[in-house]
Amino acid sequence: MAEQLRNADELQKKLMEFQDLQRQLQMVSGQKQQLIMQSEEIKMAESELAKSDKGGIYRYIGPLLIETNKADAASDLKDKRELFEMRVSVLEKQETKMRPRYDELRNELEKALREGKLR
Repeated sequence: MAEQLRNADELQKKLMEFQDLQRQLQMVSGQKQQLIMQSEEIKMAESELAKSDKGGIYRYIGPLLIETNKADAASDLKDKRELFEMRVSVLEKQETKMRPRYDELRNELEKALREGKLR
């Protein structure tokens, strides 16, 4: 009986860890997708800026819209894109680190379900 309780407690801990990892992976994935979309928007803005030969380029600084020149706007967009790409890379590394433990826990819990240890 004590063995069953110990196993039940261990399974409960593994289930909680699995759920926590699942939430973390979902959060990381969501953040990564958001940054990828922002990076793609910046790439489109860079493309449009490169095509533009007219003046009147503006950018937001807080709640203000300020006129700027093409070189400064291009540099600002490039810096933002590189920052987003770096953050995506960091999130991918986090995801890569968490994934093996997540898969291991999932397999253990599935095995316990098949053996009838979880109800």
